[in-house]
Amino acid sequence: MASGGHDVAHHAAEGHGAHGGEDHGHGYHWIKRVWANLWLNGIFFTGMSVAGMFWLSYNYLAQAGWSAVFKRIPEAMPAFLPIAGVVMLITFILGGHDLFHWTHAGLYDPNGPEFDPIINGKKGYLNTPFFLIRMVIYFAGWYGLWRMMRKASLEEDQVGGLDNYHKMVKIGVIFLVFFAVTSSTSAWDFIMSIDTHWFSTMFGWYTLANWHVTGLAVIVLFVVTLKENGYLKAVNASHLHDLGKFVFAFSIFWTYVWFAQFLLYYYANIPEEVVYFWERFNGYGGAYKALFFVNIFMNFVFPFLLLMTRDSKRTPIIMKVACWFVILGHYVDFFNNIMPGTVGAHGAIGPFEIGCLAVFGSAFVWTVASQLEKAKLIAANHPMLQESVYHDIE
Repeated sequence: MASGGHDVAHHAAEGHGAHGGEDHGHGYHWIKRVWANLWLNGIFFTGMSVAGMFWLSYNYLAQAGWSAVFKRIPEAMPAFLPIAGVVMLITFILGGHDLFHWTHAGLYDPNGPEFDPIINGKKGYLNTPFFLIRMVIYFAGWYGLWRMMRKASLEEDQVGGLDNYHKMVKIGVIFLVFFAVTSSTSAWDFIMSIDTHWFSTMFGWYTLANWHVTGLAVIVLFVVTLKENGYLKAVNASHLHDLGKFVFAFSIFWTYVWFAQFLLYYYANIPEEVVYFWERFNGYGGAYKALFFVNIFMNFVFPFLLLMTRDSKRTPIIMKVACWFVILGHYVDFFNNIMPGTVGAHGAIGPFEIGCLAVFGSAFVWTVASQLEKAKLIAANHPMLQESVYHDIE
């Protein structure tokens, strides 16, 4: 950070480590790394899942026809929400004390040695009962609205007509209003509250961009893989091109939000704000410095250069490589958001992290594949199916 405030920021970071950082002042134990990885993957795959419902909702609201031939893929993704929700609920109940400094009762006793006036001022929002209530509301709302959407979609296959289509438009509108609020509040709860002293007014948008572009990359990988294996024959180069434009555009949007947040904090150089980035750039012996730059490369530089041209968006192998970079890059981004405030200097991407990611990823793919088996891969009675089949942007 700027030299005028470096020492202040350094001391703030040292103090911050006692509250939202390395050991929470209660000592490190290997179980913290387990809880942190379960929490990290729970958040990562929750966003990936709910992004499918987000995609469906704004496509129905926009009355978009081009995506009808592959809409079953995003429609299947939210099926993983109950699994992610249960994992996160159990993790918070059993390991929340290790992950969230604000759960320690001593912080709220004015006469105690651990009293923290800043955290005490947030206790109306950050308290365990209200946190659990909000978590249940998030997952119940997201999953419940998806079940309604899924039911109407399957009925449309059987009876045709426009009634179910109009019903799905209404459900999509309700979801978008609900998600407009809960995408931000869940980001504050699940991620930002780990570093309890720090806050950002842009963090909700930042996390939404994170989740959305990851979900888009997953949709592309499923579309391309199914197409290559003889399914989704109606998907053509124009569909792939438009999906590529989505991934390209929202990678840039994520970068815009990331840089806008970083630049404003860097320029203002206010200790309680820059501490978040100082910890990730210089803190814990530089444990997260390399990932700080890897994050930018994987989530902006690489997809930007790879997907810039028209032909690249129409080439399956390039799309697959770009989307794998996006998915793994945003895993790194969530890793950088969560690990410094939970395990501090003990955070690393090692065999346990890779194994945990592989287990969650396998469960997610199996869940989505199971949903795809339960209905026609192409929604035969979608009113805009013909528009999608003949989609051409030559």
